[in-house]
Amino acid sequence: MIDFKMAEDLSALGLTGGDVVLVHSSLSSLGYVEGGADTVIDTLLSVIGEEGTLLMPALSYRTVRPETPVFSLKESPSCVGRITETFRLRNGVKRSMHPSHSVCAIGKYADQLLDGHIDTDTPAGATSPFALLPKFGGKLLMLGCGLNPNTSIHAIEEQFRPAYLMRDGKFLFKLIGDDGKIIEKEYEFHNFAKTAQRYDRLADLMTVSKGKVKDAEAFLLDTNEMWRVATEKMREDPYYFVDRY
Repeated sequence: MIDFKMAEDLSALGLTGGDVVLVHSSLSSLGYVEGGADTVIDTLLSVIGEEGTLLMPALSYRTVRPETPVFSLKESPSCVGRITETFRLRNGVKRSMHPSHSVCAIGKYADQLLDGHIDTDTPAGATSPFALLPKFGGKLLMLGCGLNPNTSIHAIEEQFRPAYLMRDGKFLFKLIGDDGKIIEKEYEFHNFAKTAQRYDRLADLMTVSKGKVKDAEAFLLDTNEMWRVATEKMREDPYYFVDRY
């Protein structure tokens, strides 16, 4: 089911056919949506069309941790909202292999964005979808969740590795693929101890398209511009995107 008002709002925000877009979302912020999360997904796909690629985080850090180190590509749920979990379970959607920071995608460039995630040992390393988005002209859509839950900026932080970013040590995880094959691999994890993330500060550095999508406040960002300005700012101040306490 397509919500035509939502589609109109998304187009006015700047989303268009052929876009590669990673969506962070809050279903409740949109107000009443007939058909719920499935309608949101259908509407997003209708706007970007057959040439587009839709991505959503399927983060599982609440259930897959160093203390509970088993990740199932098929079974481990997303902990970042109903839309992401509904998307994860949809036919044709693929998921990257990472214990805490997997990404789901469907569309033209899904495989190219997802397949390399297994090759990184950090959440947002150079071959993760978060780091690869700029190479595909990717956009970020923050749908009713503000600018702070911006997982992609972790890929920029990982280049600088400020003291707050990484938890000490590597941890062994068991990864179970769709075919039941088990991979064991060591990973580093993010920390963020004694800090509050302030990725909303991107709005002071770059062009951010802002508007309403139904009842939700939404933001659309170009990832190439985000990488350029955030990298420059972190060179000046590695703590620019956090508050310390």
